[in-house]
Amino acid sequence: MARFVDLHPENPQPRLVRQVVDALRDDDALIAYPTDSGYALGCRLGNRDGRDRILKIRGLDERHHFTLLCSEFSQLGQLVHIDNAAFRAIKACTPGPYTFILPGTPEVPRRLLHPKKKTVGVRIPDHVATQAILAELGEPLLSSTLILPGEEEPRTIGWDVKEELDHAVDVVIEAGETPAVPTTVVEWTDGYPEVLREGAGDVSRFE
Repeated sequence: MARFVDLHPENPQPRLVRQVVDALRDDDALIAYPTDSGYALGCRLGNRDGRDRILKIRGLDERHHFTLLCSEFSQLGQLVHIDNAAFRAIKACTPGPYTFILPGTPEVPRRLLHPKKKTVGVRIPDHVATQAILAELGEPLLSSTLILPGEEEPRTIGWDVKEELDHAVDVVIEAGETPAVPTTVVEWTDGYPEVLREGAGDVSRFE
């Protein structure tokens, strides 16, 4: 059964945040957690089993674009190649409900890159509890929006997630309301932005 952790949405309890991070580090836990665009599944970058469990839960194949969830903009440059135009545009709308698809650097494990494009998603969430977890972890989190097979919107309620995935994940985090709209996904691999999915983030700046 998954452990249920109830974090305060504005002042996450440090003790509980540390317990979540300890589970990620020491137990290779797969967590379901709230973001500024619905729930997501997450684990450490080095957790091979966690990656495979995410694909299984979501019913996805190896071509799925994983997202590396970062705490701040400086982490992005270690993970993806960003040209000047992309740099300015991405910096202007982060943190926020955007996922950017960019070419990965050698810092990203090959198994996390798109098999043909060698790209990966990156994003900086505007969510207090998630940022507290990222700050305590001290590294990006491998992530994917929690949209189950046959559904079009991410889950939004912690207890609902626990009931549905009680034996599929290790920790479920609750931290107040979260919207049922996924991130806006923008691919920036050919020198210009291409909106792949219109979601919570305003797309007008990329049109």
